Amino acid sequence: MAAQTNFIDIATIWLHAGKGGDGAVSFHREKFVAAGGPDGGDGGRGGDIIFVADDHLSTLMDFRYKRKYVAPEGGKGGASLCHGKNAENLVIKVPLGTVIKDAESGLVIADLSDHTPVTIAKGGRGGYGNAHFATPTRQIPKFAKPGMPGEDLQVTLELKLIADVGLIGFPNVGKSTLISTISAAKPKIANYHFTTLVPTLGVVSVGEGASFVCADIPGLIEGASEGVGLGHDFLRHVERCRLLLHVVDVSGSECRNPIEDFEKINEELAKFSPVLAERPQIVVGNKCDLATEEQIETFRQYVEGKGLTFVPISAATMQGVKQLPGLVYNRLKDIPQVPVFTPEYKKPEAKKNGRDFTIQRMEAHVWSVDAPWLEYILAGSNVDDYESLQFFQRQLGESGILDALVQKGVEENDTILIGEYQFDYIF
Repeated sequence: MAAQTNFIDIATIWLHAGKGGDGAVSFHREKFVAAGGPDGGDGGRGGDIIFVADDHLSTLMDFRYKRKYVAPEGGKGGASLCHGKNAENLVIKVPLGTVIKDAESGLVIADLSDHTPVTIAKGGRGGYGNAHFATPTRQIPKFAKPGMPGEDLQVTLELKLIADVGLIGFPNVGKSTLISTISAAKPKIANYHFTTLVPTLGVVSVGEGASFVCADIPGLIEGASEGVGLGHDFLRHVERCRLLLHVVDVSGSECRNPIEDFEKINEELAKFSPVLAERPQIVVGNKCDLATEEQIETFRQYVEGKGLTFVPISAATMQGVKQLPGLVYNRLKDIPQVPVFTPEYKKPEAKKNGRDFTIQRMEAHVWSVDAPWLEYILAGSNVDDYESLQFFQRQLGESGILDALVQKGVEENDTILIGEYQFDYIF
């Protein structure tokens, strides 16, 4: 991944899976065939929303401008029991390493750390045609069911780079110079802070068939875990790394103490993620060409006293650099593969029986019934048809709504409001 000014690694979007197609109301019509009966077909399934990782993408830039993704609706049912066409799924491509989270809770829904497609929002089921509702006592049903709505979800996309090794350290300690010398990556290099504004990936070749991916993470500073500087925006990219190369300016050329720098960076890692703070480290003492033997030895003793490997180098003069890739590669052999974030999010359970309702008295002789499931049934009913109206009234009775209205004091000829419809209550 080359440096670029339009690097976007987090985005929030809305997902609307496709609505199922409506069922059809139809009756068989054929010459010389009397009373052909209902033959309305079912509606087709609404489209799912599927995410898949694409190696050719390296940023979430596309999601900065488009925030709403809607899958197609299923086709409507037809006559002669013709089933509506199932809708095409909406496939959304994201960079490898994208983690999808529920925007409200922040819980992980899926981690696209490989190329396995993941369905995030399911399309709605198609509605039943009137052929489904024919019975010996209801032989000509003039109603059908509308398609079910698809799942509706707001998600946050977070790109967490997939790299074996992460270069961390204060700004201007030589991380960009180091990655440019051990890989083909060409980051911007200059003698001022925050030269690296985006993470840079480089493939480091150790030998035939032996390589690893290294990420140059923009410089961290004290307070990075709380949003100070650039580090807060890019600490998430270190989470995937199996091994950290902690680069320290051992010469103190920035008028800073190498030991204090080392401790401050580790403190920021721990504040951001205690798990990350436990990740294996190799400490690279850079700019040894500018340091005294005493400075190098003092820092070596401190690092090795903590049980860590210390490697003195000079990225500018290539001192000690050639041996570093082999050391890192051998260390990676003993470290588990790239961490994968386990899904935590569970879709809300459907309400018991799916038939909850509330009744509110709006004014004298006017009542409002709030029951989305009932509005769904009503939308598929023909209120001008006797049998269809009987079916709807039976749902009112079986759900307990009529009993609840009586308990609240409904009177004959009171107005009952259900969605966009209104009825007169008759005993």
